[in-house]
Amino acid sequence: MKRLVAALAGLSIALAAAPALAQSNTAGAAADTPIPAKDPQASVEKTTISDLIANPKTKAVLQADMPELLSYDGLDQIKGMTLRDISAYPQANLDQARLTKIQKDFDAIP
Repeated sequence: MKRLVAALAGLSIALAAAPALAQSNTAGAAADTPIPAKDPQASVEKTTISDLIANPKTKAVLQADMPELLSYDGLDQIKGMTLRDISAYPQANLDQARLTKIQKDFDAIP
Protein backbone atom coordinates (compact mmCIF):
# COMPACT_ATOMS: atom_id res chain seq x y z
CA MET A 1 0.00 0.00 0.00
CA LYS A 2 2.83 2.39 0.88
CA ARG A 3 4.43 1.63 -2.46
CA LEU A 4 1.22 2.44 -4.34
CA VAL A 5 0.69 5.64 -2.39
CA ALA A 6 4.29 6.65 -3.08
CA ALA A 7 3.85 5.88 -6.76
CA LEU A 8 0.69 7.94 -6.91
CA ALA A 9 2.49 10.76 -5.13
CA GLY A 10 4.82 10.86 -8.11
CA LEU A 11 1.75 11.38 -10.26
CA SER A 12 1.33 14.92 -8.95
CA ILE A 13 4.84 15.74 -10.12
CA ALA A 14 4.14 14.13 -13.48
CA LEU A 15 0.97 16.19 -13.84
CA ALA A 16 3.08 19.32 -14.10
CA ALA A 17 4.53 17.91 -17.31
CA ALA A 18 1.27 16.24 -18.39
CA PRO A 19 0.87 17.83 -21.84
CA ALA A 20 4.38 16.94 -22.97
CA LEU A 21 4.39 13.56 -21.27
CA ALA A 22 0.99 12.52 -22.58
CA GLN A 23 2.06 13.28 -26.14
CA SER A 24 5.54 11.84 -26.02
CA ASN A 25 5.40 8.86 -23.65
CA THR A 26 2.71 6.32 -24.33
CA ALA A 27 4.78 3.23 -23.47
CA GLY A 28 3.39 2.99 -19.92
CA ALA A 29 -0.14 4.02 -20.80
CA ALA A 30 -3.05 1.64 -20.88
CA ALA A 31 -4.12 0.69 -24.37
CA ASP A 32 -6.16 3.40 -26.04
CA THR A 33 -9.00 1.01 -26.84
CA PRO A 34 -12.13 2.74 -25.54
CA ILE A 35 -14.14 0.83 -22.99
CA PRO A 36 -17.86 1.30 -23.63
CA ALA A 37 -20.08 2.06 -20.68
CA LYS A 38 -23.69 1.00 -20.21
CA ASP A 39 -24.41 4.11 -18.18
CA PRO A 40 -22.75 7.29 -19.41
CA GLN A 41 -22.90 8.63 -15.87
CA ALA A 42 -20.26 6.11 -14.80
CA SER A 43 -17.49 5.80 -17.34
CA VAL A 44 -13.75 5.30 -17.02
CA GLU A 45 -13.51 7.18 -20.32
CA LYS A 46 -15.62 10.28 -19.71
CA THR A 47 -16.60 10.68 -16.06
CA THR A 48 -14.25 12.81 -14.00
CA ILE A 49 -12.77 11.43 -10.82
CA SER A 50 -14.57 14.21 -8.96
CA ASP A 51 -17.94 13.01 -10.27
CA LEU A 52 -17.10 9.37 -9.53
CA ILE A 53 -16.22 10.25 -5.94
CA ALA A 54 -19.35 12.39 -5.51
CA ASN A 55 -21.61 9.44 -6.38
CA PRO A 56 -21.77 7.00 -3.43
CA LYS A 57 -22.25 3.98 -5.72
CA THR A 58 -19.29 4.70 -8.00
CA LYS A 59 -17.18 5.74 -5.02
CA ALA A 60 -17.86 2.30 -3.52
CA VAL A 61 -16.59 0.71 -6.74
CA LEU A 62 -13.43 2.80 -6.54
CA GLN A 63 -13.01 1.86 -2.88
CA ALA A 64 -13.18 -1.82 -3.82
CA ASP A 65 -11.20 -1.71 -7.08
CA MET A 66 -8.73 1.13 -6.54
CA PRO A 67 -8.63 2.17 -2.86
CA GLU A 68 -5.24 3.84 -3.25
CA LEU A 69 -6.88 6.49 -5.44
CA LEU A 70 -9.19 7.63 -2.66
CA SER A 71 -6.31 7.98 -0.21
CA TYR A 72 -3.96 9.64 -2.70
CA ASP A 73 -2.51 12.89 -1.27
CA GLY A 74 -2.77 14.68 -4.61
CA LEU A 75 -6.38 13.69 -5.25
CA ASP A 76 -7.53 17.31 -5.49
CA GLN A 77 -5.07 17.87 -8.33
CA ILE A 78 -6.47 15.05 -10.47
CA LYS A 79 -10.21 15.37 -9.78
CA GLY A 80 -10.80 16.97 -13.18
CA MET A 81 -9.25 13.99 -14.96
CA THR A 82 -10.81 10.66 -15.89
CA LEU A 83 -9.49 7.25 -14.96
CA ARG A 84 -8.42 6.86 -18.60
CA ASP A 85 -6.48 10.14 -18.32
CA ILE A 86 -4.50 9.04 -15.28
CA SER A 87 -3.84 5.63 -16.83
CA ALA A 88 -1.28 7.41 -19.01
CA TYR A 89 0.96 7.63 -15.94
CA PRO A 90 2.68 4.38 -14.91
CA GLN A 91 2.58 5.49 -11.27
CA ALA A 92 -1.21 5.14 -11.34
CA ASN A 93 -0.87 1.36 -11.83
CA LEU A 94 -3.99 1.48 -14.00
CA ASP A 95 -3.72 -0.76 -17.04
CA GLN A 96 -6.34 -1.78 -19.60
CA ALA A 97 -7.39 -4.85 -17.61
CA ARG A 98 -7.93 -2.82 -14.45
CA LEU A 99 -9.85 -0.13 -16.33
CA THR A 100 -12.05 -2.82 -17.89
CA LYS A 101 -12.77 -4.35 -14.47
CA ILE A 102 -13.68 -0.98 -12.99
CA GLN A 103 -15.97 -0.24 -15.93
CA LYS A 104 -17.61 -3.65 -15.60
CA ASP A 105 -18.24 -2.91 -11.91
CA PHE A 106 -19.68 0.52 -12.78
CA ASP A 107 -21.99 -1.16 -15.30
CA ALA A 108 -23.19 -3.62 -12.64
CA ILE A 109 -24.45 -0.80 -10.43
CA PRO A 110 -28.24 -1.07 -10.23
